[in-house]
Amino acid sequence: MDQHNASGNLFLIGFMGAGKTTIGRTVAHLLGRPFFDTDHEIEARCGVRITTIFELEGEDGFRRRETRVLDDLTRRSGIVLATGGGAVLRPENRDMLRTRGHVVYLDATVQDLWRRTRRNRNRPLLQVENPRARLEALFNERDPLYRQTAHVIMPAHSGSVAQAAASVLVQLGLG
Repeated sequence: MDQHNASGNLFLIGFMGAGKTTIGRTVAHLLGRPFFDTDHEIEARCGVRITTIFELEGEDGFRRRETRVLDDLTRRSGIVLATGGGAVLRPENRDMLRTRGHVVYLDATVQDLWRRTRRNRNRPLLQVENPRARLEALFNERDPLYRQTAHVIMPAHSGSVAQAAASVLVQLGLG
């Protein structure tokens, strides 16, 4: 891994449905490190689902909570972290990620992301009249931010989770 990553942290970023949580959990297991998912942490700390937070506080309220959780988790050492898809929207979040760990962007096509997310009702940002158009707009907004934040960009894997995790480790010089 990068010699500038003294914390030994690995952060996975990318759009919803790219496989951050699934691949991250496997990578953490292979490395013998603790795994965290910012969305799961927010739900655990708040005691409610993210969809409820969006309903009660809106996206801005959720993003404030996300930044606090991200700040807490990225200060740890030796972890694997899967971020929420919108974590890169705030400049302070991008800075935390880039300076506190090694960032891997799991890059997926809009077509693959649509296939993976279209039936999921737990994606508050896609609960609109035209979710495919919304997904494309969000992707176009976020893709440059993912690329700006990442130390490594790799295609989201279409094979098995084990193959994808192995690819991440190879990219980082750990496999």
